[in-house]
Amino acid sequence: MRLLVVLLVLAAALPARAELRGHGGPVKAIAVSPDGARVLSGSFDQSAILWVPEAERAEAVLRAHDGAVNAVAFLPDGRFATAGEEGRIALWRIGAQFPERVFEGHGAKIAALAADPGGRFLVSAAWDRTVRLWPLDGSPPRVFEGHTENAVNAVAVLPDGSAVVSAGYDGTLRLWPLDRTPPSVLAEFGLPQNALAVLPDGSGVAVAGADGTVRVVPLGAGAVRELAGGAAPIIALAVNATGTLLAAGGIRGSVAIWSLPEGRLARTLSGPGLPVWAAAFAPDGTLFTGGTDRRVRRWDAATGAHLGAVTREEEERAAASDHPGARVFRACAACHTLTGDSGNRAGPTLAGLFGRRIATVPDFNYSEALRRMDIVWTRETVAALFTQGPAAYTPGTRMPEQTVGNRDELEALLDFLEVETRK
Repeated sequence: MRLLVVLLVLAAALPARAELRGHGGPVKAIAVSPDGARVLSGSFDQSAILWVPEAERAEAVLRAHDGAVNAVAFLPDGRFATAGEEGRIALWRIGAQFPERVFEGHGAKIAALAADPGGRFLVSAAWDRTVRLWPLDGSPPRVFEGHTENAVNAVAVLPDGSAVVSAGYDGTLRLWPLDRTPPSVLAEFGLPQNALAVLPDGSGVAVAGADGTVRVVPLGAGAVRELAGGAAPIIALAVNATGTLLAAGGIRGSVAIWSLPEGRLARTLSGPGLPVWAAAFAPDGTLFTGGTDRRVRRWDAATGAHLGAVTREEEERAAASDHPGARVFRACAACHTLTGDSGNRAGPTLAGLFGRRIATVPDFNYSEALRRMDIVWTRETVAALFTQGPAAYTPGTRMPEQTVGNRDELEALLDFLEVETRK
């Protein structure tokens, strides 16, 4: 297993902004430390970033995964964990250069991660149909099996640490008691479930998924309550420390804030119009969200105010251009710069693209599969990439699958890249 060196980042390395900017790909996961002093984010760019939000700076960029960092969690003692697409969990201490420990066992990507409020264990959900509990005292892990579809998308621990709850593609919400009593299905919805959040008082679990409806499932007596939010799938849920606000992030980029226990829609946060993949409340009630635009954004959940300006970099450059290929390039801008180095982006810089051999940008971590390929980027080979698709043309790539089916748009994109990457 390869563990990459942790890059400790000075405040000057990533500019101070009210938006926490530094990721090179979509932000897939967010967690806030118990004291609110730090925020941890995981990204498609294969890194996690530890932020000091009060100082508006990154404290460290952490690299220990060979794929997207899909889940993150803080432990009560200040340690934290990251979980990746390759199925591993890394446990970190603040200031350490390498993970303290790495947990392995999942046979597919980890989609969710949670910590025991008592600090005894971590628990993970993966696309191998399992939920796994990882004791921190060195005891063997426990494997919970029962979901009938591969994708187990969400997991959490009850406030008293007595049980784990999970939800997945099979449309079920399941309870896994830790005292070895039999597990149970709390609810069946018939549609894939993407996210869940346990209410702080332990009275119920909020769960949401493909149909855009948030449901609050009681852990005792009572009926399931529905908070109808719309038709767009919900992919992130978070509840504040007092259990009075529930945030639901959707595929269309908005975040609905529900007032609890009455279940009233208090407000809708309108962001940049991109999918919101992650949400987490700080102890003071500040809401942090992350999504496809690579930013960690801060919100005053009580008023709906966005804290900090909404800005873009490569997207602005493409939008400002009147070249017909600029519009096509905007889909690429989240992962690639047109000039300069790759930094912490999910993909290498496109500067000097034409005439360059594949997998040769010095500052980018390519997969071994790409390093072994014999491709030189020309109009013809770039066209083949977007005609056949990355998975077919460059097997082993981590590039998201995408094609440009319209020939005129493809030619416009190639013309745009020829001009912009040679500046």
